Formats: sequence, C-alpha cells, structure tokens
Amino acid sequence: MATRIRKDDIVKIISGDNKGTTGKVLAVTTSGVLVEGVGLKTRHVKPSQLNPRGGKKDIHVAVPAHKVALVADEKSAKTSRIGYKVTDGVKTRVARQLKNKEIK
Repeated sequence: MATRIRKDDIVKIISGDNKGTTGKVLAVTTSGVLVEGVGLKTRHVKPSQLNPRGGKKDIHVAVPAHKVALVADEKSAKTSRIGYKVTDGVKTRVARQLKNKEIK
C-alpha cells in the first residue's frame, strides 16, 4: 500500500529515540521517510580520485513511515491519521481526527 505521507508535509515522530520531534519531510523512499533534522548519521568516505583525502560525510537515514504521524493542525501541533475523500471525481486527503478536515 502506498504511503499517505508526502514530500513537504510536517510530521511528528511518535516513537523511538526522537519521539516528539517535528520536522518537514524531505523525501519519501521505499524504506521510509527522510525528515529534516532527524536521522543524521556520519558516513566515512574512502579516498578516491575526486576526494583524495577521504573523510567524513553527513547523510540522512530514513525513519520508518509507521513511526511518523502527520501534523494536521500546525497551531496546536495535533496529529491525525489520513484518509481520502472523493468529491466530483477529485480525490483529496482528509484528517480523520479533525472531523475530516481537508489537507492541502
């Protein structure tokens, strides 16, 4: 099943070490969701012709999609599950916990 979280959504981490952290979704991958400021790791790079000294490089590690919830109301930071509603042939996302409020 396709994930209901999209790029540029504001999400909140609901479990794990970063529980309670909110951030913007940078990308959605098959392994999870890349959230801004969450899951930064250091990768050691071997020397190559382009980078003869090698060194360290910061990379983003994906957070599993089931560990994030969409922030439907940014003022109160309330999270919600996501559903879909079809009106006049147009499919829109709705926030279930906020009485089917439409999401951009």
